[in-house]
Amino acid sequence: MIPTFSKLHVNMELEDFVKRFADCFHQTPLSGFKPETEFAKLEEWGSMMTLIVIGMIDADFGKTITSDDLKNATTIASLFEIVKSK
Repeated sequence: MIPTFSKLHVNMELEDFVKRFADCFHQTPLSGFKPETEFAKLEEWGSMMTLIVIGMIDADFGKTITSDDLKNATTIASLFEIVKSK
């Protein structure tokens, strides 16, 4: 089980974010996930993964993002920056 962070205190690191993002996927090898990965180009990416990632970010980081936020992010690192700004 992945521990969750308090919604009042979130100390995110990019490496941790990439790992948790990758944990949402079941078919894509872990080696396919790096900060510069363009996640929308992953074969496994789709509307269900959008919901799973939004849920993971809410549950693990106490942040709320929208599908538009995901559309505005091109890489995992850019999504991380959006999440940090929330």
